[in-house]
Amino acid sequence: MNEQPKSISKKRRRWPLIFFGVACLATLVGLFYAEEDLRGKWGWETFRREWEAKGEHFDLVSLAPAPVPDDQNFAMAPIVASTYSKWLDRNGHQVRPPDTNVVNRLEMPIDIKVLGLKAPAFGSWQAGVRTDLAAWQAYCRKAATFTNAFAIPAQPRSPAADVLLALSKYDPVIEELRQAARRPYSRFPLEYDADNPFWMLLPHLAKFKDCARVLQMRASAELQLGETEKALDDVNLSLRLAEAVRTEPILISQLVRIAVVQITLQPVWEGVADHRWSDEQLRTLDQELSTLDFLPDYRLAMRGEQAFSAWVMDYLRRTRNLDALSGDSDNSHDSGRITRLIPGGWFYQNQLRYSRFMVQWDVPLADQEQRTFSPILARRADAALASITNHPNPFNVLERLLLPALGGAVRKFAYAQANVDLSRMACALERYRLAHGDYPGTLDALAPKFIDKVPHDIINGQPLHYRRTEDGRFVLYSVGWNETDDGGTVALKKSGSLDLEQGDWVWPVPKE
Repeated sequence: MNEQPKSISKKRRRWPLIFFGVACLATLVGLFYAEEDLRGKWGWETFRREWEAKGEHFDLVSLAPAPVPDDQNFAMAPIVASTYSKWLDRNGHQVRPPDTNVVNRLEMPIDIKVLGLKAPAFGSWQAGVRTDLAAWQAYCRKAATFTNAFAIPAQPRSPAADVLLALSKYDPVIEELRQAARRPYSRFPLEYDADNPFWMLLPHLAKFKDCARVLQMRASAELQLGETEKALDDVNLSLRLAEAVRTEPILISQLVRIAVVQITLQPVWEGVADHRWSDEQLRTLDQELSTLDFLPDYRLAMRGEQAFSAWVMDYLRRTRNLDALSGDSDNSHDSGRITRLIPGGWFYQNQLRYSRFMVQWDVPLADQEQRTFSPILARRADAALASITNHPNPFNVLERLLLPALGGAVRKFAYAQANVDLSRMACALERYRLAHGDYPGTLDALAPKFIDKVPHDIINGQPLHYRRTEDGRFVLYSVGWNETDDGGTVALKKSGSLDLEQGDWVWPVPKE
């Protein structure tokens, strides 16, 4: 008769134990989260204070270019503003919905998408290949049978004349752009302090390369017709387009800028190879090219990438919207609720490890004092990155996701600076030839009359390699990323594109 009350009594005694166990578990979970959050936040903030005292920046706002007056701002000229006004207002805020009435006036295609019609390849000065104006003339005439995209004469004239006629549809746009380029500053309206980093759009970059291609084709054709002053004006305008985003601490902005510069060097190389430029024009080109310095630009891009990633991780910690990494930033899915289980300290740990990798490995790859890029350090950085990739854990999942996007960036900056240095040296060599009837025996003969200072090899700090050839030309080159003197050989991939990791980086002799 007493067994049932005893059973009830035992159950009642168990409840306090269960409650005590649950309370202990909740306390342990709370302590775990508190400890992880404090440890992660303390680690990140300690690291940040230490490196900010050394001059590093971890927020994009501090790296952003200073505001400039609208009437002196190239980016605010109406023709330039048309590249972004569909999506951004003058303060960088998103226009929602996009203003479909805006027409991007820098949209200047020269590769018309017509079924069965393939545009010729562009010239590749790095491989010694000229712009094939005859092929472009034939392309434009054939395209005219399908579309009115290009103006063509009834009877073919010289390839250069016909190419210029085909591109003349863009003359009004280019002349307006030339007027805008007289403004001394350029700052595009980007929202460096938005709550959501994925709201910072860069629509102005989309057509820069197309515009540079038109200017390059014009300059190449103008050189062929002997209109060298017009060619120089187009080269300078293209360089101005590249400089328009120089102060943007964004990696993609700097990579687009590099691409524009590489395109612009095509007519510079063709003019030197064909002895088209005058001494005064070569001096002007050297002055323009001397303003390009990709060593500080690389460090700005890396610091900007570091700051942007810190911004992204801070946003993810606050919102837990990991879907934003795949392009969905509205946080309307269940993942936001699920990821709230992740301790905030883990986001701080990822932030810490990413930034530590950047300041330890990526930022130092460009030595501004010695004016060199280091392939050796780049290979060590790649090995360090591989170690991180091969050992995933909660503290490096975002670090692993964001860091691989940086691979090869330093090589592009180094190649760009090497090409600028080679271009300046080629201009100085051509000026010497105009003055003396032949190229010098050594590069030292060029300074200071034809160039203020002979640059060294951007890779190893040693003198650039130079020799005169039997046909009255010269070969000039850097040892390139493999740090080996390959005798001035340009390495190509199976696809025909340049292999920047092999061979030398060369100012080549034209392939006739």
